[in-house]
Amino acid sequence: MRRLLLLRHSESERSEPGTSDRARVLTESGRKDAARLGAYMARHVIVPDRVLMSPALRSRQTWKYVSAAFDTTPKTQEVNSLYDATAQALFNVIAESPADARSILIIGHNPALHDLALLLIASGDIESRELLREDLPTSGLAIVEFAFDDWARLHPHAGRLERFVGPKSIESATN
Repeated sequence: MRRLLLLRHSESERSEPGTSDRARVLTESGRKDAARLGAYMARHVIVPDRVLMSPALRSRQTWKYVSAAFDTTPKTQEVNSLYDATAQALFNVIAESPADARSILIIGHNPALHDLALLLIASGDIESRELLREDLPTSGLAIVEFAFDDWARLHPHAGRLERFVGPKSIESATN
């Protein structure tokens, strides 16, 4: 079995004139959401074997706050092609992942992450699937499980949505 975690970066500041989109930083709310998501993942033992993230600063900062909750940090790699990627490009990166990576976390951007989730998911909780179909918000995490043991076997509609959480659902669960 393989597990794919798709995480949209946390809320970031708007782009300022003359500033690179890749240099956008997280807002205070984004930092808090990422830390809360990390605590949720650690509490539910959702720790990936490998992390692939966009080189955008907001993605790296999201991982910094998420991973602070983990006892050990998984192998992490910035992948240039994850910035401004299409769903197909993300699909290809995942399909080429090594066999020892049973659980992969992708930290990136919409619309590609959202499109990829919709492309891969065929089953799972109907309510969660409908919520995900509507939107993958900032700090949104979709966990997709596959009934195969080789990422090269990845194909559309092969996955089951195991869980979909975002800042609002995590906050309401802890209140």
